[in-house]
Amino acid sequence: MSDAVRVVPIDGGAFWRVTFGGAKGNILDRTLMADLRRALARAKSTPQLKAVCIEGAGEHFSYGASVAEHLPDQVAAMLENLRHLVLEIIDSDVIVLAAVRGQCLGGGLELASVCHRVFAGTDAQLGQPEIALGVFAPIASIVLPARIGRARAEDLCLTGRTVTAGEALAMGLVDEVSTADPADAAIEWARLHFSARSASSLRLAVHAVRADLASRLRVELPVLEALYLKRLMATGDATEGVTAFLEKRPPIWRDA
Repeated sequence: MSDAVRVVPIDGGAFWRVTFGGAKGNILDRTLMADLRRALARAKSTPQLKAVCIEGAGEHFSYGASVAEHLPDQVAAMLENLRHLVLEIIDSDVIVLAAVRGQCLGGGLELASVCHRVFAGTDAQLGQPEIALGVFAPIASIVLPARIGRARAEDLCLTGRTVTAGEALAMGLVDEVSTADPADAAIEWARLHFSARSASSLRLAVHAVRADLASRLRVELPVLEALYLKRLMATGDATEGVTAFLEKRPPIWRDA
């Protein structure tokens, strides 16, 4: 395991605390996503493991996927890497909990949203700001309506606004807000509910309850990625939005 992803077994290996990142904002670039995938693949092959808690290093969960990797020559690989990471969570068949501190944005929120339960600190700020860059979030477009309802999902995906931990709790985007460390809260919740359970039975239960979501992602994500790559990237505004962000200037939309 790389230094960018650190795994700490807890309670004899029944639970893992997985911390990713270390650089500012824990940006999900191709290297970090690959390292997280390897950790989750290892989780799948660890029979006694019941639940994993993932958290960003330091003050933030993640600012999201690398903006530079949204440029035309890299965006297809970025979408593919994020899809593989999300499916690794789905296919791991262990319970995955997200502990969110600070900023949880874009691909970071997509990552948290496919976890079984999200624990947030009182300082958490969550959002899908892709539209501000002239792009959209394929995974969030599928997962958020199922998690928080269509109207709330459309609010986040179409406005790009950021919500506080309290508002996220009210809309069901997070499941618990903790005044203490959210990762500690997640581990305690896992201990309470899963310590006395069979690890093998839990895995089959996870597989069963997520079968529909796994099927939807495999069918619908390629369609939305094609929409992104063939139509969105052909407009020019997507490249302009990303370029403007990297150049720290307002975008100049052509609306065509």
